[in-house]
Amino acid sequence: MTTHSYQQTTQGRTEMLNKVPEVTFCFWVIKIMATTVGETAADFLNFDLHFGLNGTSLLMSALLAAFLLMQLRAGKYVPWLYWLVVVLISIVGTLITDGLVDNFGVALETTTIAFGLALLATFAIWYARERTLSMHSIVTTSRELYYWAAILFTFALGTAAGDLAAEGLQLGYATSTLLFGALIAAVATAYYAFKANAVLAFWIAYVLTRPLGASFGDYLSQAVADGGLGLGTVATSAVFLATIAGVVLYLTRTRPAVQMQTANESGRRH
Repeated sequence: MTTHSYQQTTQGRTEMLNKVPEVTFCFWVIKIMATTVGETAADFLNFDLHFGLNGTSLLMSALLAAFLLMQLRAGKYVPWLYWLVVVLISIVGTLITDGLVDNFGVALETTTIAFGLALLATFAIWYARERTLSMHSIVTTSRELYYWAAILFTFALGTAAGDLAAEGLQLGYATSTLLFGALIAAVATAYYAFKANAVLAFWIAYVLTRPLGASFGDYLSQAVADGGLGLGTVATSAVFLATIAGVVLYLTRTRPAVQMQTANESGRRH
């Protein structure tokens, strides 16, 4: 089937095909792994390669800017490009929080509240302008910009909340992983069993996967003396990046026509 990068709506407005993937089990698997990589890769570059927090932040921000521009210029969902941007934005979100805490001494409680408010403000402006927060209707550049801004804040917020739980409240990495996993299970139950609003459930789960992935990444990579398994940032990052690449390759080869269907459905909804 031949697809085009843009479609004309009944209102005469030109729209892109939906720019985000279908929300499936594979979506959440990659998302959680990407958040884990965001935590371990940032630590690897910062400490193991001795780039330092500022050097790592500059490098990752430059890479994110370059690939995000490519993502914005793409007229449709491109799996490898989309998920590369997610991995990079996960790392940058982690570094933003770490920079505020380590360089400027901002308390984890403060960063958690601040990024929570920033995320709510992004949603408020997004909804006021577009009348939707649905992940199924990212069909214009303005919606995609709101989408990526929201994702950046979810990663920064999740990093702050995860560190606050594991370190600030001294719950430890394993307990924090179980805690955030239980919260995600509660959201899933509310959605599937009690028919909670799909958009609300999606974004709550999206926020919670960040501290889940961060806590799990720290649990795997940190030294046993610090409450981890001692696998190290190199091994943890390599395994998760390889798994992400494998799942993305699978999606690229097996689901090429999904986005056309999703775009048509979103055109009927908004």
